[in-house]
Amino acid sequence: MKTESRPEAGRSPEWGLLGERLKDVREYLNFTQQWVSDQTGIPRTAIGEIERGSRRVDSFELKKLARLYRYPISYFLDEDLDAVPAEHAVIGLARRLTNLKQEDRDQVMKFAAFLELSYQADAENDDHRINLDNGGASS
Repeated sequence: MKTESRPEAGRSPEWGLLGERLKDVREYLNFTQQWVSDQTGIPRTAIGEIERGSRRVDSFELKKLARLYRYPISYFLDEDLDAVPAEHAVIGLARRLTNLKQEDRDQVMKFAAFLELSYQADAENDDHRINLDNGGASS
């Protein structure tokens, strides 16, 4: 992600970072400003101004954008230049787990364990393929 060392006139550094993150995520998802405008009801010109950091984004707009982009709101508000979306998602997940019944929390934990084991299996399979491609024996 690119960062600017000096804010432009009339531009708050916080608005700039927020706008930059919103733009980076929108572009990563290959969404146009017009499509985002159509989905959220936020005028396209406002989206451009928000992304440039020349306009504040209100809480309702940020909520709409975060929901559309499927990113936690806290990611966009984090002042850490190297913020990681997944870390914010984990915090949100923990908060949501508290409202679930114990048997539902158990199911979430089982699913998390399944995903972890699945990733480990994929990594082992990748290692195995690399060994075979290199003519080595697999263990």
